[in-house]
Formats: sequence, structure tokens, C-alpha cells
Amino acid sequence: MKIFKPYIFIAVLVTGLSACNKQLNTSPSDAVPEEIVLKSVSNLNAVYEGTWRAMMDDFYADIYGNPGFKTISLVSDAMGDDVALITTKYSYAPVYRFTQMVDKTQSRNNAIWNQLYKIINSNNIIIANVDKVTGDATDKKVLKGQALALRAHIYLTITSFYQFSYLKDSLAKTAPIYTTPTTDTTQGNPKATLKDIYTLIISDLLEAKGLLDGYQRTAKYKIDKDVVNGLLARAYLNTGRWIPAAEAANEALTNYPLMPPADYTKGFNDVNNSEWIWGHPETPSQSDGSYSFHFLDVSSSLSYYYSFMADPFFGDLFDNGDIRKTLFSWDGNPGLEGYLQYKKFKFRPDQTGDLVLMRSAEAYLIKAEGYARENNITEGAAALNALRSARGANTFNAAGATKEQLIDAILLERRKELWGEGFALADIIRNQLPVVRKPYVDASGNDRLVTITTPGGTTKQVPAKYHTALKFADGTPFVANSPYYIFAIPQTEEQNNPNLFK
Repeated sequence: MKIFKPYIFIAVLVTGLSACNKQLNTSPSDAVPEEIVLKSVSNLNAVYEGTWRAMMDDFYADIYGNPGFKTISLVSDAMGDDVALITTKYSYAPVYRFTQMVDKTQSRNNAIWNQLYKIINSNNIIIANVDKVTGDATDKKVLKGQALALRAHIYLTITSFYQFSYLKDSLAKTAPIYTTPTTDTTQGNPKATLKDIYTLIISDLLEAKGLLDGYQRTAKYKIDKDVVNGLLARAYLNTGRWIPAAEAANEALTNYPLMPPADYTKGFNDVNNSEWIWGHPETPSQSDGSYSFHFLDVSSSLSYYYSFMADPFFGDLFDNGDIRKTLFSWDGNPGLEGYLQYKKFKFRPDQTGDLVLMRSAEAYLIKAEGYARENNITEGAAALNALRSARGANTFNAAGATKEQLIDAILLERRKELWGEGFALADIIRNQLPVVRKPYVDASGNDRLVTITTPGGTTKQVPAKYHTALKFADGTPFVANSPYYIFAIPQTEEQNNPNLFK
């Protein structure tokens, strides 16, 4: 393992890193002595705030292609079914073609891995010391709960991308577990099993839930009991604990009503949206995380790359009357003619956009899936239809429906509702499904024609653009449980951690 010292950055102590402060400098040369940091709960809280800021807003690897934690979401969606990536645009073409994340020498793989374990280590510092420092007992309890929950969130991310489904093999070796701070002399740990990592995740979240009981947060980026319930729902769903997943999801969504239809068209850039349970605010002075919109925003003049176009088959999934269907249009701009825009994400006028991490829509879908997999068709369909009705879509007819039909409808709705939020590859792995990409052609095998409007107002028909990567890089067809779906542990980790494969 590459050992990560518990760097405590001086910028944390100087600024306190409130929600609108500029990100901390993550250069190790800015580290200050631990005895100063490990003195009070306010100092440890500054460590937590700085860790959060760095997680969401620090570029890494090849800089602009990797805007903080949202990089993982972009990778997940680029590797899924429904993003027809423009491969001539910057950064994500190797991901889309399945040539990058499988390669342990790639800088993006190394950067993601290092970020995840740095976040874990920062939270381990807090967890190990918060009960010993001076300060208000309630403040210490809240901080410990938040650190436990954030550590669980990162391990949940690791389980979602560095191994196949828990339900395929819970004893599969995945990645090392660290629960105490590392130092220069720490020996790297071996890979732990999915079962062991999920045991830690759920234990951390249950402890956090108790510690955060009664806590009233002041901003949506702060982890509270609702966020913890949402994370528990994800963990239970991933491990096949269907009723606990449904129950945790139901608790998470209680305070977050589904948005009015009109709000769905506003760009998914506002943390104050009624159904955002967890999100990260961006400001002009603290906006590096907003760079993810340069890939997702395909209709704004503010967007540089606009490469995450929608596959035409994805657009065909939506019912007439569904508010989400109104977000699709065929691009008529020169060089982009025939691409399908899905205008879900839009920059604000100041070229920022808040970052969504959890919504009640997802919680409804977890609730629906949990009940459906337990063969409770009535409750599962009711949760699914609550979401569909809010979007203006046709409701699922539960009369005579089978469990399998309901599950298929829920998984399809997850694709429709959560597009661009990082669930595509994670759901493919979790459900042991193949990637599905097909040519958008007519019965004769010719590209289908679509009508576009040029910037000058002229309409004409052009061939629709669709997926250009229809197989794995080696020419073999997409299949379930392919090693191409799994993020490679970087070569540097293999070289620096002699215990990794023990």
C-alpha cells in the first residue's frame, strides 16, 4: 500500500473551511503537527470540513477530466447503457470503450484509489481521537457520527466498483480495510472480503445513526440521520436484505417530498431542491466540482465538452406526458447533428452547479425494489408509482403482475430517473447484468433518420447518432460479470503493499 500519513493541513486551521471557503491546499508540505490538531473538537471538525471540501472540489490526475468525487459518477455512467458518448471530446472516451478502468497503470485509476483511501484515513483520525479531545460532548457525538457515515460511504463506493456483486460471491476479496490512522511505518493490509467490508459499513452506519439522532443540520452537505438512512438503504439493497433496505429508504425519504414537475427542468443544479437529501453546494469561488457539468450539460453555451449525449433507445423509454421526456431534443448544431441531447443538467449563469449525492427519488426506488424482491407486489408497485406519478409517467399495473415484471420495471425506472448521477455501472454490477448497446437502425439495417432544427431555423433529416462502442475493446460481446466492469487496483498499490494478495 501507499501509506498515507494523517496529513492535517494548515489551511484547515486557518480558515475553518466553512461551506463557502476555498478548498484546502492538499500539499503535504502544509502539514502541521498532530498535537496541535488533536487538541479540540473544533480542530477535528475543521479536519472533517477540509476533507469534505477536498473530496468534492479537488481536481486530480489529469486535472480537468477528474473533478473530485463526481469523477466516479461520470465513469460509472460512461460505462453504462444509456450515455452515447461523443468520443472526440475530452477525457472519457477510454472509459466508454472499456480500455481505461481495467488498466492498473492508468493515472485515473491511481487518483481515484488514492482519493478514496485518503478520505478514509482522515475520518479514521477523527474517529480515533474525537472522544479524547476537549470540547462540547454533543459536538463530539455529531462529528463522530458524521465521520463514521462518511467512512461507510467511501467503503460502499469501493464495494460497488472494485468487485462483482455481493450476491454473486460475498467472500470475494475486494480491497483493504483500515479503521485506524496510518503512519509512515504502517504495513499495508490484505484485501478484505465483500462480507467483511459490508459488516464494517453497516456497523459504522448503525452507530452513526444513533450518534446523529436529534441532530439538526444547517446545510445539506452535512450528514444527518436521513443521509445515514439513505446509505443504509443502499448497503442493505446491495447485500440482499430486502425489507431492511425498504424500511431504511422509507425513513430517508420522509422529509423530502418529490419535486414539482417544473423543477425537473431547472437543471439539477440546486441543493435546495425539495427532494435532495444530500448534496454539495458550489459557489463561484469554490466551484471545481462544478466542472462535472462540462460533460453532463449538453445544451448550454457555458459547457466546454458536452459529451454525455443520450442513446436514442434511452429516449424511447419515456412515456408521452412524462416531464422527463420534454428534456430530449435532437442536436442541430454543426458537427453535432443527430446526437440526442438529454437536458437534465444545466449550468447556472455563473458556470456553477450544485452536486447531487442522494435524492428521495432513489429512496422510493430502493423501497420499491426491496418490497418487490420480497414478493410484496402491492407495496413495491405503490412506491414505484409514487415516483412515476410525480413525473407524469404511466403507472405500473400491479394487477396480475409477477415479481419479475415489477423488478424489471423498477430497474428500468432507475435508469430513467438516475441518469447522470453515477448509478449506471454500479447497477449493472449489482444486478449481474450485461451492458446493452445496440445500433439505432431500421428494419433494413440503415441508420434511422431524425428531424433536426439548425441554428438558422432550417429543419432537415439526418442519421441519428448512437453508440460507437458496441463491444468490449477486444471485440467480444458485452456479458454479465465481465472483468471489464471492475475498477483495477492501481499498480502502485500492488508495488507498495506486499500484503495485498495475502
